[in-house]
Amino acid sequence: DMDAFYASVEQRDDPALRGRPVAVGGPAEGRGVVAAASYEARAFGVRSALPMARARRLCPDLVVVRPDFARYREASRQVMAILRSATPLVEPLSLDEAYLDVTDNLLGLPLATSVARHLKARIRAEVGLTSSAGVAPNKFLAKIASGFRKPDGLTVIAPERVEAFLKRLPVEALWGVGPVTARKLHAIGITRLTDIRTADPAVLAAAVGSLA
Repeated sequence: DMDAFYASVEQRDDPALRGRPVAVGGPAEGRGVVAAASYEARAFGVRSALPMARARRLCPDLVVVRPDFARYREASRQVMAILRSATPLVEPLSLDEAYLDVTDNLLGLPLATSVARHLKARIRAEVGLTSSAGVAPNKFLAKIASGFRKPDGLTVIAPERVEAFLKRLPVEALWGVGPVTARKLHAIGITRLTDIRTADPAVLAAAVGSLA
């Protein structure tokens, strides 16, 4: 999972943007929205999908950059090529994210953690961007783990640690649970991800519908 991908490409290519709060998206005057925000901008509460006008209010020094998808696609192509150097089993989710099955990898490395470290280092050296990786027994856990220590993170969930890891997570960690759904779940007493296991299906469905 690439870190603040669009904004990071902009900061990579324009040294004047490095260390500054950057939002990629449409202008506030034209009802634009934030497509990506640098970590400096995120410190002010600027997030993807936020109206740019509100982002500017949250961060008056925000630098707004119009998106350049040709450059983002080229950076993505480079990253995906590096990933495929480790395994042909690459499942892209978007320009900046993919699942890899490295059980049998082309690098000859015995541990998935070693593969992740190798790929992160190559992406940084060859593409000039940082990435975060999650190593886990399945896609669901890997997805959560990849966002656990951003930016430039690496989180490993060994099979014997799966249950302990899940018990630490708020329900918001479940893929697809945003602020609105989270509030509805909290209202019926579900605050931890593992609370869903013991929830009454009828009560859960009445509150939020299907989480499948």
